[in-house]
Amino acid sequence: MRLLAIILACLPLAAQTFTQRGFIETGIFLFPQKGRNDSAHIVGESFLRYEAGWKPLAGLRFNAAFDARFDSHRQFERDFRLDFADRRALRPALSIRRLSAIYSKSNWTLEAGRQLIRWGKADLLNPTDRFAPRDFLNVFNTDFLGVTAARVTYEKGSNTIDAVYAPVFTPSRSPLLNQRWVILPVETQGLPVVDLGARYPGRGQAGLRWNHLGAGYEMSLSFYDGYNHLPLIDAALNPVPVPSIAFSRQFAHMRMTGADAAVPLRWFTVKGEGAWFTSRTPQADEYIQYVLQAERMAGEWVFVGGYAGEHVTRKRSPFDFAPDRGLTRTFLGRASYNLDANRSVAFESAIRQDGAGYYGKLEYSQALGQHWRATAAYTLIRGREDDFLGQYRRNSNLRFTLRYSF
Repeated sequence: MRLLAIILACLPLAAQTFTQRGFIETGIFLFPQKGRNDSAHIVGESFLRYEAGWKPLAGLRFNAAFDARFDSHRQFERDFRLDFADRRALRPALSIRRLSAIYSKSNWTLEAGRQLIRWGKADLLNPTDRFAPRDFLNVFNTDFLGVTAARVTYEKGSNTIDAVYAPVFTPSRSPLLNQRWVILPVETQGLPVVDLGARYPGRGQAGLRWNHLGAGYEMSLSFYDGYNHLPLIDAALNPVPVPSIAFSRQFAHMRMTGADAAVPLRWFTVKGEGAWFTSRTPQADEYIQYVLQAERMAGEWVFVGGYAGEHVTRKRSPFDFAPDRGLTRTFLGRASYNLDANRSVAFESAIRQDGAGYYGKLEYSQALGQHWRATAAYTLIRGREDDFLGQYRRNSNLRFTLRYSF
């Protein structure tokens, strides 16, 4: 907070180098069906995001982003504390999404503090994107979380080296137990569930990525040593004094070796990304995950389609929460069309290769003047109860949002 106070105190001295933007958004989700453990049909949310940048001198820049939230369904905290770590089960009412300093000189760039880090080239799924935890309170409507890290980038010619060290672990936020995005086994219905919390790793995470821009292609190699931001679930039945289920979350060690590439062809661009995951945690799976896709732009149309696959080399985990793995063995696609300067329509879908699960979303968005935008979306989910997609078949929904940007 001391850094934030210094930045705010100095803003009037450098108004010409200060930039700001943000938006206020309010919306509702309409669920036609009741969830197995959630009878609500309507969920309302309001959201404010404010972003600011300050460049006091050449080569030095400070970036900040703050979020404020309120909802009708007790997914967000009600105490107005300023959250930095993003480790609580509920979304914080007030949080720091980004607060970092960037210094650039010659071929070097250093960013330190709270920041967003994205790796990989694929658009449908990113196996190598290990510094990118997400908020999964709604499994199909997510947002990336910032991480506290130091990032050094060196660029020379057609090569870029990116080194990251995150001393503090930031987990993905899992769905809440008492709401519709947690699907407990049928055998556990009626039993009280006791949440014993999470055990967070004590050491940092490190990663290295080399990117090369060649003649007619782009590729990169990456390595990560740290922890999976998605949890393993430890669950046990307590028979006394009253039968109940106690569960806790742990975050397995993860070592990732990955690669990605993009090759523009005459009719479309081919992108591929894959990674091999190993672990020292006895309960964690080891596996290979990959995605292959084609992308084409035709006038106002953008088409992306491909396949995400997985090969498990060592099966260990009885129970985990892993949406990234849940979208493998699946055909994925996305298409968008700009009707005009103010209106657009988009469709995305995921179809399990054996037909066991389906997800599709149709979205229409329209600008209303210079600052306002209205969006309507319908999400359809179908499939078998034992499939990652199919288990959420009672969660099909309509979403309406109105955003004011400033």
